[in-house]
Amino acid sequence: MALPREQYQEYQLNHSARQSARRLGWISIGLGVLELCAPVPLARALGLPASTSVLLRLCGLRELATGTGLLLSDKPEPWVQARLAGDALDMVALGVTMHCGDRPLTAALAAGGVAGLAVMDMTCAKGLATEQELTTVYDYSDRSGFAQPAAQMRGVAAPGAPKELSPSS
Repeated sequence: MALPREQYQEYQLNHSARQSARRLGWISIGLGVLELCAPVPLARALGLPASTSVLLRLCGLRELATGTGLLLSDKPEPWVQARLAGDALDMVALGVTMHCGDRPLTAALAAGGVAGLAVMDMTCAKGLATEQELTTVYDYSDRSGFAQPAAQMRGVAAPGAPKELSPSS
């Protein structure tokens, strides 16, 4: 007769979502460095006047802040939410750029890239949200993995040992 297992509730980390959050942090750092170091060429590539480079630098600072937060924080969920808010701002800005800029196709391609990152951010946020749910954990610490007590199992697997155990035991 099997004894009932002791069980308890606990919060568990979602390691794959946390790994995704770290990757998104590095992506944010890369985008932030690009927007801070090369805002004028980036503005030209999107068909915007060079005067918008200040806006691109501010976006770069936002990306650096969220990337740093994702890489250094033990709680990445608010930083992923900040990335989602930034994605929304970027999509609005790129929508205006597609409508008013000199290169609507390039802006549309950039919007597609931002949309792809937004999907990654939403997936990560959804995975991190599961960390807030209690999960049932069962205690199996009394199990050894042997069919019979360890003293009776000693030497059974040795070469030439007698086969004393039956499959039903």
